[in-house]
Amino acid sequence: MLSCLFSKNWLSIHVGGAHLGIQHRWICTKGPASSNSSGDSTVSYLVHSCGLSQEAAIVAARKVNLHSLPKAETVLSLLREYKFSDTQISALVRKHPKLVIADAQNTLLPKFEFLTSIGISRLDLATVLTYNPRLLDRSLQDNIIPCYTFLKDLVLSDSKVVTIWKNNSWVFLENLSKHVIPNVAFVRELSMPQSCLAYLVTYKGRILLKDPELFSQLVVEVQQLGFDPQMANFVHAMAALYAKETWKRCQEAYRSWGWSDDDIRSAFRSCPMCMTKSEKKIMATMEFLVNKMGLQSGDIAKYPYIFGYSLEKRIIPRGSVVKVLLLKGFIEEKELSLATLCSISEERFLYRFVTRYLDHVPQLSDVYQGKVDICE
Repeated sequence: MLSCLFSKNWLSIHVGGAHLGIQHRWICTKGPASSNSSGDSTVSYLVHSCGLSQEAAIVAARKVNLHSLPKAETVLSLLREYKFSDTQISALVRKHPKLVIADAQNTLLPKFEFLTSIGISRLDLATVLTYNPRLLDRSLQDNIIPCYTFLKDLVLSDSKVVTIWKNNSWVFLENLSKHVIPNVAFVRELSMPQSCLAYLVTYKGRILLKDPELFSQLVVEVQQLGFDPQMANFVHAMAALYAKETWKRCQEAYRSWGWSDDDIRSAFRSCPMCMTKSEKKIMATMEFLVNKMGLQSGDIAKYPYIFGYSLEKRIIPRGSVVKVLLLKGFIEEKELSLATLCSISEERFLYRFVTRYLDHVPQLSDVYQGKVDICE
């Protein structure tokens, strides 16, 4: 018969010089001691202290046998000190059960201290480690610090290293000399400026994981399309060509609206990022501009930057206002362009197309705020 014991005793534990008082949680045992009692108590601890389901705890217990409650409690206390929520702790232990038998003071704490010392917040630390717990297995001296030093030399600021940690923490798991270092060296030989290289590493870093031979082929392909490695759009073009499946979906979406291959190539050269958008974004934007605004699909191909703007926050509100003014004869089509419609600042747009016409069209402000549908 399963019996549960509650302990009100407190453990005095020192982690990183800090005194932590930790209360025992409930410990379950299965009747008299047996050969399986250790496994049963591990499952019970994983359920009641770490928040795993019974099924997940049984699976996790196959990978770890808990012999020391104080050691496990020290780990959990350290995680909570670094802002891991109960949900995150549960997910982390489920993915990485051996965490509960880690050395909190000598293994985990130094990593946490170093990562937060470079500007990673405790909340971001918890989020990333929960998503990618393999990072906890990396050696601080042999992997994490050398990787940080390499990245810092490339991007020139801790804040950008923090961005890499948040968006591309995989790089801390990589053998840098296998892919990243030779690929960085290759684009440096093409005189890619520091600003472009920093952007590539910070925001498009997965490209640097390609095998060096395939990476060089990608770079050459981008060059052959007329992009200059010394210009920012070179990195955007690399990102577009790297994501082959996304490229194909974008291509088919544009074709469905009548774009020719020449239209697509021209749009790509002008704005490479137009080939990295979701099919949903492309279709919704074209639907509004063509079917509600009455624009020609071919004219939109001449201004592909439009797909970089928010449909809900910019394109629809501004387009709706302009459509009303056109219908009421206050402005003419020749006065407008997609560049004018979306590129000018909020202040200039409001002055040019909203406030100056409010006496004649009082509902214009409501149209701009989405309270009135121009198609109603």
